[in-house]
Amino acid sequence: MAEQAAQLAHQRRAFILAAIQHDGTVRVADLVGQLGVSDMTIRRDLDALARRGAVEKVYGGAVATAGAGASGHEPGFDAKSDLEGAAKAAIAATAATLVEPGSVVALSGGTTAHAVAARLLGVPGLTIVTNSLPVAALVRAAGRDGGTPAPTLLLTGGTPTPSAALVGPVADLVIGSLHVDLLILGAHGVAEGAGLTTPNLTEAQTNRALVASARRVAVVADHSKWGVVGLSGFAGLDQADWFVTDAGMPAPARAVLREAVGELLIAGEEH
Repeated sequence: MAEQAAQLAHQRRAFILAAIQHDGTVRVADLVGQLGVSDMTIRRDLDALARRGAVEKVYGGAVATAGAGASGHEPGFDAKSDLEGAAKAAIAATAATLVEPGSVVALSGGTTAHAVAARLLGVPGLTIVTNSLPVAALVRAAGRDGGTPAPTLLLTGGTPTPSAALVGPVADLVIGSLHVDLLILGAHGVAEGAGLTTPNLTEAQTNRALVASARRVAVVADHSKWGVVGLSGFAGLDQADWFVTDAGMPAPARAVLREAVGELLIAGEEH
């Protein structure tokens, strides 16, 4: 029962974020009617979103935080690691099933891609290409534990971003020379029209290079990323062969994704 209540709260909050992204503001009274819950429940949802810095509460409702329309702020890896942990773990478990033994898999920066990497350490014959320093550290540590042989690691090089992704000309040059079977691709934001976005212009270019290097692309993004638009776009929704998300993704967003991507996978639901 508690798990179901948490899921419903995730869905409500994703709906509220999408509404604010679209209109710039929401009113408690309107949300009560749209979601069929009490005003106290809506106020608790707004409190939770405000604590995350996702909205700013005002009298009678909430508005988008400054710059939320096209965010240029990039939080660090550790800060993002604390957000939506259960959703990321579920997404990682589903995304890992797409990886075949003996293949070459690229993993982008980001905490969700990092969660996927943790699921791949025992896949035999795997080669991991990454521009993520935390992913590289995870694979190297696995290679020192004396157990199952760790995947072969190729780190792109480049200049680190606040989220510990290596980007820039060096990374782009290395990635451009490679051909990978599958790219596990995270995103700061996902939205209809804008596609996949990031606040970092240089990271956007490196992500474009990763997409161009891959035979197939699996986007991994939890429900809280929907409706968020970063400063720079790097891929359209139609470039995703798979889009892996969690059960908190609201129904309107699922409809958009099913129309745009190759296949929508909801972690924890039958496919």
